[in-house]
Amino acid sequence: MSRIVRIPIARAAVVTFAALLACLLAASVATFTLGRLGLSVEDLYTALTQGAADGKQAFVLERLRGPRLVVALGVGVALGLAGALFQTVTRNPLGSPDVIGLSAGAGAGAAFVALLLPGVVPTPLGALAGAALAMLVVYLATGSGFRHPGRLIVAGIGVHAIGVAIIQYVVYAVERDKATVLTAYVNGSLNTRSWEQALTIWVVLAAVVPFAMLVSQRLNVSEFGDELAAGLGAEPKSARTAAVVLAIVLSAGAVTVAGPISFISLTAPQIARRLTRLPGPHLTLSALTGALLLVLADLAAQQLPLPTALPVGIYTLALGGLYLGYLLIREWRKGTL
Repeated sequence: MSRIVRIPIARAAVVTFAALLACLLAASVATFTLGRLGLSVEDLYTALTQGAADGKQAFVLERLRGPRLVVALGVGVALGLAGALFQTVTRNPLGSPDVIGLSAGAGAGAAFVALLLPGVVPTPLGALAGAALAMLVVYLATGSGFRHPGRLIVAGIGVHAIGVAIIQYVVYAVERDKATVLTAYVNGSLNTRSWEQALTIWVVLAAVVPFAMLVSQRLNVSEFGDELAAGLGAEPKSARTAAVVLAIVLSAGAVTVAGPISFISLTAPQIARRLTRLPGPHLTLSALTGALLLVLADLAAQQLPLPTALPVGIYTLALGGLYLGYLLIREWRKGTL
């Protein structure tokens, strides 16, 4: 007598995955086809499938929009994953690497080298150093490393405030032209991205994602409480520390290639969770949601007819503001505020 083995699959997760993937594909196609230099869908298909790009097609695909899109996809995935890991650790919908001062530290590092070492130290290297220093200060300030979520957030808020103060001082102190360029970078920008930067973020993802998947299994068990998780061998405290470290590495990789882009890591995991209404970190769905949000924000940055082109980080800040407003109204209606 034969037996049928049934593997439980969450239908909501599968449907959400397919929908996000379809939306991401549509947004990617729009990135190449919209605007004055946009390609026709037929030309895009021919160039991608037959490798026959030349002239305008080659310029758009290989120099203007191709690297920019690949960087946006990688950065969005990295920030979505980082936010999912961090929010699972803190069990707080407002938890993200932004909250603990990583983005502000990166911006402060970029601003510092732009003011004191212009042309000597590359801005992305200054941003990476600033992010690392901010995380070191948070680590030491908590008194318990990354093991205590509450202390982590409180220390991070203080570091974030200091980082923002440094950024504002430098923007005020430097010359106007330099301040304009610096402001674009510290808000997060995908302008003039290169294939080297695309390779950087995807190498970071290739190195970190396998470990993130392993940690997520232990975090799933921790959702039932530390005592049960410890009894099952999940070691919840070390899992949380590992998750925070991985989130920091992912965020630092994103900062290195695109500057400190805010709120993607905050909103992407929450959108993914609400689409499926299932427990768990939702790493894959958070990654897809982060990529979709950033590609759409960058599409707006490229195509909206504004007097001055704005960096993509301005649009993600607007997205974050809308999300926080939604949270405020929702909690008010529930009577928790």
